[in-house]
Amino acid sequence: MTMHRRAMLMGGATGILGAGAYLLWDGRQPAATDTAQSQLTPFGAASAQEVAAEDLPEVVEMTKGNPDAAVTLIEYASFTCPHCRTFHQNVLPQLEAEFIEPGLINFVYREVYFDRYGLWAGMMARCAGPLRYFGIVDLIYAQQSEWTQGSPADVAENLRRIGRTAGLSNEELDACMTDAAMAQALIATYEANIEEHDIPGTPAFVINGELHGNMNFSDMSALLTAALEAAG
Repeated sequence: MTMHRRAMLMGGATGILGAGAYLLWDGRQPAATDTAQSQLTPFGAASAQEVAAEDLPEVVEMTKGNPDAAVTLIEYASFTCPHCRTFHQNVLPQLEAEFIEPGLINFVYREVYFDRYGLWAGMMARCAGPLRYFGIVDLIYAQQSEWTQGSPADVAENLRRIGRTAGLSNEELDACMTDAAMAQALIATYEANIEEHDIPGTPAFVINGELHGNMNFSDMSALLTAALEAAG
């Protein structure tokens, strides 16, 4: 785990939501960047008091495919990572067609927060609930080069625009994107996931407990096929 990632995890919600510095991520290694922006307007999570761990809302694990499959593929990805966008545009559709939709595997998507924009995107993607989550995720990756531009307020409004495109109302977006308790819960879940799997970068993949780096469809297909054969 890199020093930047250890510092972020030690800071918890304050590290991502608080003022003074935030992380930018290019898909390879995180780099700290100062910012004069002292609040995360229009998000309200930054100034809220932390909620006790036992009072945090549930964070739903986002999955598709066959939950009873003998093979589970976990993807760790950041919404601001260009390599993650490439995977979702070029590799995931083939995985969907050959492994997920036929019910051969259980696919689990876990959000990684190397920067606050990635957290904001995750909060927005969850606004419509699990059934519409992956559709919004597709929009976030398809428009990654556009919504990540501008000031923090610009980015927030860009994400709201994506949410409205997905059919969410301004009221629904206001409610979920200023939910400080959910932001804290998402970060706590992220921290727990990273304790389970020491992710060096994104995207990263865990196939039945074994960690792998980014790869093309041919290599992933071979690994999944081997795992299916081993599972009988």
